[in-house]
Amino acid sequence: MSRHTRLATAMTDADLWPADSPWVRPAMVDAAPRHLFAPDRLWTWDGHAYVPVDRAAAPDPWTELVYGGPYDSTVTQVTDGLPTSSLSCEAVVADMLDSAMLEPGHAVLELGAATGRNAALMAARTGPGGRVVTVEVDPQLADGARQNLAAAHADVVVVTGDGARGAESYAPFDRVMATYAVDLIPWNWVQQTRPGGRIVTPWGRLGHVALTVAADGRSARGWVQGLATFMPAKGTVAGRLWEDVRGAGEPEEETVMERTDLLRLHKDANLLFALRAVLPEVQIRTEAAEGRIVAWVHDDRDSWTTLVANDDCPTLAYQGGPRRLAAELQAAWQDWERSDAPSIYDFGMTRTADHQVVWSGDPNTGRRWSQTSVHEVSGA
Repeated sequence: MSRHTRLATAMTDADLWPADSPWVRPAMVDAAPRHLFAPDRLWTWDGHAYVPVDRAAAPDPWTELVYGGPYDSTVTQVTDGLPTSSLSCEAVVADMLDSAMLEPGHAVLELGAATGRNAALMAARTGPGGRVVTVEVDPQLADGARQNLAAAHADVVVVTGDGARGAESYAPFDRVMATYAVDLIPWNWVQQTRPGGRIVTPWGRLGHVALTVAADGRSARGWVQGLATFMPAKGTVAGRLWEDVRGAGEPEEETVMERTDLLRLHKDANLLFALRAVLPEVQIRTEAAEGRIVAWVHDDRDSWTTLVANDDCPTLAYQGGPRRLAAELQAAWQDWERSDAPSIYDFGMTRTADHQVVWSGDPNTGRRWSQTSVHEVSGA
């Protein structure tokens, strides 16, 4: 069995091909397979750094990187030691295409062309009566996408520019899809989408949302569709590491966090998403090994906490800075539990020209958290 076929079969075995969008499987397997959009040089993590894997020198490892498992992405660009572009994992690509509800004849705007594959997939669906425009801020990636799309005979317009600005000269669009994560949905995307049109984008590098533009064009609202981890827009200032926020001084406070199951924080994506909605600026990283669980938490500025749980012992919190993040985290956690622990699919978002709000339950009467503290950035 070829690696190409093996990945398609793995998607089938895991029931990851969307039943409501039967066009997705043939498009991804036949019309625009991954290898047609993979550059000759890929990158893999060797435990210490990203190292190159060249098709000519190592064809089998190269093919393994292209056709891994359903949840394996393929790193196609590394800048200053960090991945900055990739072929997204097959499962998430299929899920987001399903969320877009594409139809033949649609006009589509994509933000973040990368290698061009996602645009080719959408062009396969929209057909000769449709139009796909993709925007890429990196001129080198944009040129590569044009070449890949031409070789695949995909009718797509590639624009080199800032994704946050959209593509006004080609608007309006029936669908807008971003392939990079944003914290604040750019208002340009809403303005360039027809009333009733749909915007699908990763949000906050943890989940992806699908918003429908209102009939009057003055807002867009919709639900979280699933988990997705995407790179941020190019030009996004990298957040500070926990180690940088913590510094070298002694903790200012040591406390016990009663009734806190740190293993749940490590494993439960629904809890992590809820905390992300309530405390959008707070970063959480966890690790579990040999009966010990640790969480490193910081606010990207000057407050930090380390949470440690050993076997059945109470969770200890060591912290510093003006905020007591352990108490804030615990309060948000307990509030989530009192609200019957809503899942990621119980959350939604509303974007207007002036505000972005995340809510759970009912979009009008449910719990609401303003996201006006996050900022729109250019690039991608």
